[in-house]
Amino acid sequence: MVDKQYEIILFYKYVHVVDPERVRERQVEICEKLGLKGRCIIASEGINATFEGTKENIKEYVQELEKDERFKDIHFKLSAGTGNAFPKLSIKVRKEIVSLHLGTCDINPNKITGVHLKPEELHKWIKDDREFYIVDMRNTYEHKVGHFENSIMPAIENFRDLPKVVEQISHLKNKTVLTVCTGGVRCEKASGFLITQGFTDVYQLEGGIVSYMSKYPNEDFQGKLYVFDARVTMGFYTDDVKHKVVGKCDSCDEHSENYVNCANPICHRHFINCEKCISKNEGKSFCPDGCVLSRHGRKISSLQTNY
Repeated sequence: MVDKQYEIILFYKYVHVVDPERVRERQVEICEKLGLKGRCIIASEGINATFEGTKENIKEYVQELEKDERFKDIHFKLSAGTGNAFPKLSIKVRKEIVSLHLGTCDINPNKITGVHLKPEELHKWIKDDREFYIVDMRNTYEHKVGHFENSIMPAIENFRDLPKVVEQISHLKNKTVLTVCTGGVRCEKASGFLITQGFTDVYQLEGGIVSYMSKYPNEDFQGKLYVFDARVTMGFYTDDVKHKVVGKCDSCDEHSENYVNCANPICHRHFINCEKCISKNEGKSFCPDGCVLSRHGRKISSLQTNY
């Protein structure tokens, strides 16, 4: 439930960081002082974070962050918090703020990335019926609960599947392509990767889907936005008659926006399960088509797990 005194901030910046560990220590210091919880990844290529705190403390956090010249001019995305969106504070140093694991082909968004398209420009493109193709770079389980109408949603289980996406949309290499993701950080690399693969007219949605939704709630983007915190999904004015539920229960195909984790302790796959189906299974949810438990993708029926 939304708590008006709390706010969630989402942001990233690709910028060269020579001292990631020192930045991590400073981030821990600031966040603990302000009582913020959430996640932050720092790498030599930049910073990627989402935190929750009181509105006053989030504002102070931004002021502290911007004292570092490297972290100025960041597009901060703000949304209503709940007070318990994150269980703890986690700030880590890693090799990348978004992992592609493409080896020598790893993309530096400061050198190559798609043209940034503002939400207002995308809105005009849609209203003008311009020819372009939206490619959703999020994972499959994120697509299910919300997406742009008529967008292309490749089967992505992990962002490392990006090379597979290229194969699926290779027929669009000479068309106008717009990549979209939650807050923009994945599209910085995804759009750059498409360019290296011969795509000639590549854009990315500036600020991500969340920025478009905040400006044009319940327009063009249908359903809710999957988010990586305790809220699970977020929407704007979901009691609006224009709000359309596009998610479907993986068990019965009825419309639902209710995400669950598989009750099999060695699976925990994330999927949509409606309340009726949960009730039928005495409050537990198992993968409807069996759990994928082997490295080779072998499916095992929930019945075989003695649950």
